[in-house]
Amino acid sequence: MTLHDFKKTLSGNEPPQNSSVHLKALWFEAKGNWDEAHLLIQDLSDKNAAWIHAYLHRKEGDIFNAEYWYNRAGKKRPDVTLSLVNEWEEIAEALL
Repeated sequence: MTLHDFKKTLSGNEPPQNSSVHLKALWFEAKGNWDEAHLLIQDLSDKNAAWIHAYLHRKEGDIFNAEYWYNRAGKKRPDVTLSLVNEWEEIAEALL
């Protein structure tokens, strides 16, 4: 599945059936359901989950918490010039 294909699924009511929990979290966040995305990802310990977790907290404006999760993911927190939309796409593309 390409990023374009994944983004097309956002017009539906459910994430793609065979998606990883990581992609499901991104899907729910893109649909405006931050809480469901956070619920899916918050207890996972891998670096991709930490990256998504960091992104979620960056989006909510909790930079201190986001910074913690970026460190756990082995990533640097993007500067303000990288939009949240661009970061979402970067994460989704990396996971696809």
